[in-house]
Amino acid sequence: MTEMTDDLHEEDGGGFDADDWSRLKPFRGAVATLEDVQARRAIFALGDTDDPRPIAMDLPQPVIWWDEDGEQAAVAVQAESHLGDDGQEMEVLGLVLPDGEGAVALMEDVDLVDDSDPTWRDLVTRAIDPTAADD
Repeated sequence: MTEMTDDLHEEDGGGFDADDWSRLKPFRGAVATLEDVQARRAIFALGDTDDPRPIAMDLPQPVIWWDEDGEQAAVAVQAESHLGDDGQEMEVLGLVLPDGEGAVALMEDVDLVDDSDPTWRDLVTRAIDPTAADD
């Protein structure tokens, strides 16, 4: 996983809460390179794929990510479409988690939500403060 940092993120560790997620800086309008990832402008750069393209969508975008551990709140900050060796299209998202860590997910593994979604807000709160679920 990649942790995104810039001047703003240096102060707060790069994470977000349910009310300040929109300040996260998206990577859009281009396909990310390894240099973009190393400079922490992008979460991921895929090599060995065909026809890479940025996906036109509003970023940053709150999402609920379904991974092996269940559902997690995240914010999509990067969206690209790539063709794999088999010609199958993959829609890939670069995510920032509430703790500032980066993750990569397929579009099919996330639900795009509004920041007023009560499940997303609860997941963000519990990720920041696990004891909040007990309150």
